[in-house]
Amino acid sequence: MNTGENDILEMESVGDTDEFDGDVRLDMIDEEVVYPEEFLPTYHTIKEGSKLLKTQLAEFNNRPDSLFFNDGIRRIDFILVYEDEDKKEFDKRHMSQRRKRRREFFEASLMSMGLELEATKSVLDDKLMFVKVHMPWDVLCTYAEVLHIKVPIQPNDLSSRTSPWHFLSCITKHFYPSEKLISKEAEYFTAPFEKAQEEFFYIKDKDLFFTPAMRSRMAYYILSRAPYELRGNIKKFGINKLLDGGVYKAAYPLHDCRFNVKSKDDACPNERFLLYNEWAHPKSFYKMQPLDLIRKYYGEKIGIYFAWLGFYTYMLALAAVVGLGCFIYGYKTQETSTWSKEVCDPEIGGQIVMCPQCDKFCNYWRLNSTCEASKKLCIFDNFGTLVFAVFMSIWVTLFLEFWKRYQARLEYEWDTVEFLEQEEPLRPEYEAKCIYERKNPITGMKEKVPYTACGRCVRVSIGIGTVLFWILLIVASIVAVMVYRLAVFFAFSTSLRNQDLKTLEPLKEYVTPQMATTVTASLINFVIIMILNILYERVAIWITNFELPRTKTDYENSLTLKMFLFQFVNYYSSCFYIAFAKGKSVGYPGNPVYLGRYRNEECDPGGCLFELTTQLSIIMGGKAIWNNIQEVLLPWVKNLILRHCKRGDAESTIPRWEQDYRLQPFSNLGLFYEYLEMVIQFGFVTLFVASFPLAPALALVNNLFEIRVDAWKILTQFRRIVPEKAQDIGAWQPILQGITILAVATNAMIMAFTSDMIPRLVYYWSFSVYPYGGHANHTMQGYINSSLSIFNTSDFTEDSMPQESYNITTCRYRDFRYPPGHPRQYEYNVYYWHVIAAKMAFIIVVEHIVYFTKFILSYVIPDVPYSVKEQIKREKYLTQKILHETNLKLVTKHMKAAIHVFKIKTRNLKLSPKTHSILY
Repeated sequence: MNTGENDILEMESVGDTDEFDGDVRLDMIDEEVVYPEEFLPTYHTIKEGSKLLKTQLAEFNNRPDSLFFNDGIRRIDFILVYEDEDKKEFDKRHMSQRRKRRREFFEASLMSMGLELEATKSVLDDKLMFVKVHMPWDVLCTYAEVLHIKVPIQPNDLSSRTSPWHFLSCITKHFYPSEKLISKEAEYFTAPFEKAQEEFFYIKDKDLFFTPAMRSRMAYYILSRAPYELRGNIKKFGINKLLDGGVYKAAYPLHDCRFNVKSKDDACPNERFLLYNEWAHPKSFYKMQPLDLIRKYYGEKIGIYFAWLGFYTYMLALAAVVGLGCFIYGYKTQETSTWSKEVCDPEIGGQIVMCPQCDKFCNYWRLNSTCEASKKLCIFDNFGTLVFAVFMSIWVTLFLEFWKRYQARLEYEWDTVEFLEQEEPLRPEYEAKCIYERKNPITGMKEKVPYTACGRCVRVSIGIGTVLFWILLIVASIVAVMVYRLAVFFAFSTSLRNQDLKTLEPLKEYVTPQMATTVTASLINFVIIMILNILYERVAIWITNFELPRTKTDYENSLTLKMFLFQFVNYYSSCFYIAFAKGKSVGYPGNPVYLGRYRNEECDPGGCLFELTTQLSIIMGGKAIWNNIQEVLLPWVKNLILRHCKRGDAESTIPRWEQDYRLQPFSNLGLFYEYLEMVIQFGFVTLFVASFPLAPALALVNNLFEIRVDAWKILTQFRRIVPEKAQDIGAWQPILQGITILAVATNAMIMAFTSDMIPRLVYYWSFSVYPYGGHANHTMQGYINSSLSIFNTSDFTEDSMPQESYNITTCRYRDFRYPPGHPRQYEYNVYYWHVIAAKMAFIIVVEHIVYFTKFILSYVIPDVPYSVKEQIKREKYLTQKILHETNLKLVTKHMKAAIHVFKIKTRNLKLSPKTHSILY
């Protein structure tokens, strides 16, 4: 290193952007920050005032499919795009000179670090310049060792076990990508690359040894740490800040070809074309994903996402079949349900007059006006739903356990088994803020950190406080929707119930005041959810940036936790309200419970389960439509507008790098939002599945489209993503485990408190026969009458008495209370306490059985398959044998040589017999 101890690196500060154009984002850090220079193996400091190396200029060689410099030998590993400052308008030219100096210094720094650059003018815009970046073999070897990149040391000699389903291969092969187009990747034992022991690695061709994804990853690592300005002993560095400041307009690795046309270049692997045809094209929707090729082209992080999404969709198929069977069972039995028949029967439901559900302005109404609603409720509230809820509690456990096994296999095959935290580089934003010194508790060495222990506590406290504030804001929005429900229910009750009690209008058989209120409130709630999501997203990113996480994984984990906590409350709070709060504390007609000046909202006579189903279907459906618009339609429209505004030659004559520049940049958090979308969906599928058995089927259909749409999007609408290494799905794994544990409790409570399953079972087994009932055998006949209590209309208070009396002396309401005239009138009767006891017993028994089953399954199913354990042990043995034993041999050889030299030098010396015997 040529630098002194006082040399300092720094990220860009807002004070240095005062000369930038007005359209440049000024969201950089507010204070001047410094950081002692990090050790880089090939780093060479450029002294201030010294002559800078210039980037070589080259004309476009009319080979649009080429992935190489003009010499056809050096591969392009990265592209930098900037606007030529000398060709700007005169009044803006002076503001661009500082950018030019920074860019030239940055490019000179890259060349001093061993990279090779070549600049080419745009064929469409004379102002644009494209800088091609190449990493020579020596630089690749250096940074492969720095980044602990694992490469082959020997072909895998362990024979793979034959699948027990191999006899079905003649059928299953049609559901896999064509092996003629995408051949199976060769399997190797791998080890972290060591430059000093290069000869021991399995190198056939140096040009192909490191994949394009590896090369791009190493190039981005250097670009993120190369300095671009010197100020005395202060150095500023990082491509990200140059992009933010407008010095460069874009930085990206190249796609290897057009997605729908094969490259004419013989050296092009055409992996993008293969992925489009065998993965992203709609005709391949039924095929399994080519995960190895996805990982090879985009890196492990993208690969593990699509592996998880594909596995989740695969497991959803079983849940969807069972849920669909449950739905069909409910649909077929809705006409034969005894209690539904009683509701619709003119002699039973038609004779039962129900009490008004609001004060003064609501009228009496007949029970059979809810006939159609009760039939629909039978579809979702039946014994099949109970079985399905228990099944889904087991399914989520199987899903997570089998995913762990599948993930363990991918970790081995993709060389991420020993992916350690120290292998992941620090975030440049973190490095730039490191001004405090501390002793590393692990290594015992001094290191720089961006904050003291107290400063970290302050940052974390501010983050927690902000998240809690926004969660309270969601609660406030839910209360506002509740007030809307109460207010609008009165209006719907007045208009929809304002009819002669002896007639039924066709429309009103389907639209009840509760249903009209639920649908409109659900739509309003969905709009509020979307607005709060947009606002909070910016706040969560700001808080996470303020906390300064150490690595990108730490950054994403911190943001994941914040976003999920918010989204959990935002999406699910209304469902929790309907399931567990609505209609649970309403009192009775003579003594209702009020929320402010509004009477508390009641459930439909059939219960709140159907309202919960409506809420779920609206939010799930609306969210899926909104996400597709946001993720697919907007990038497509942007690219369409861009192509229209920049019409030029056909793509066949535009160089590869300029075709990619016309695509949309992939957000740094793009994959985060994909995970978030699927995990929120997973919550809907598991937490409230007892109320909506069709949720897994709808999720399955959505995901089949989601996989292909996401594939189509990143292949055709976005620039190639910078490859990143990842061992697993990160913080989403414990979040999924938490959801599965909570799902058992929520589904048990839905069946107990939201569904009418328990009251019907209590009536069937206890209150339909002696001593409480008059039937000789257990039956559901008479259930409706027993579940509705009687109220004397003369007991109405002056504030709650309806304006129209219709000469009605008694009315019915949904509760289990003693009738008027009883010594304990309007108090809870024995039926109520039986039901409460049965509900509590049901929750305890079901939870214990399911949790015990989950524990047994988790214990029985190993997280890592036995065959993978064998291969890991074999790989470790080979690594030790080839690399470590080689070091021992070298040491032994050097020691023997040294001893031999020593013997020669001491041969003529007079030694004692004892010393002579030791040496010779």
